[in-house]
Amino acid sequence: MTMSLSAELWPDVQPEAARRLMLAGVESFARRGYHATTTRDIAGNAGMSPAALYVHFPSKAALLFAISRSGHEQALALVRGAAESSDDPAEAMRELVRRFVAWHARRHTVARVVQYELGALPETEYQVVADLRRDIERLVTELVVRGERSGVFTVGDAATAARAVLSLGVDVARWYSERSRRSPTELGAEYGELALRMLGASPD
Repeated sequence: MTMSLSAELWPDVQPEAARRLMLAGVESFARRGYHATTTRDIAGNAGMSPAALYVHFPSKAALLFAISRSGHEQALALVRGAAESSDDPAEAMRELVRRFVAWHARRHTVARVVQYELGALPETEYQVVADLRRDIERLVTELVVRGERSGVFTVGDAATAARAVLSLGVDVARWYSERSRRSPTELGAEYGELALRMLGASPD
């Protein structure tokens, strides 16, 4: 991961030093886990002194919150855009899963921290992220319901089906690496077809 990637991941974050710290935090949390990572580790990865971190983030938890909130906001925008991309529920779901899975594969290091370090957030910050997660789940549930009503999907419970669809993408961040045989784009397309079958729809 490079500094140019930090600008791509967090274009709205200023100054550039804050983005460097977020990138260093992602790398450190992914390598050691949140609890085993020290502020000295993060600052060192960013090429800064430990005191420099506190200029931009009041604590290690605040840094994790910034990373997690940004990742969930990006995921929410991605899901919303895909859900609204077609009037056909099956086509919209295929596109949603394709984008969601590809994002978790392409940004697997960031996504792993965003998705699997939630428990380390303080309660107030956790609730902010939990609200974003509920918004994501609501959009997918609404799309499943839309597919049910149009006779495209056949599921037992729409909310459970939505969580299963999202879990497909989230889990990709756990195991995906640059050595994987499938590219993020290929994997997203394949998972899109799998999701439709899981929802009882014909991919064709």
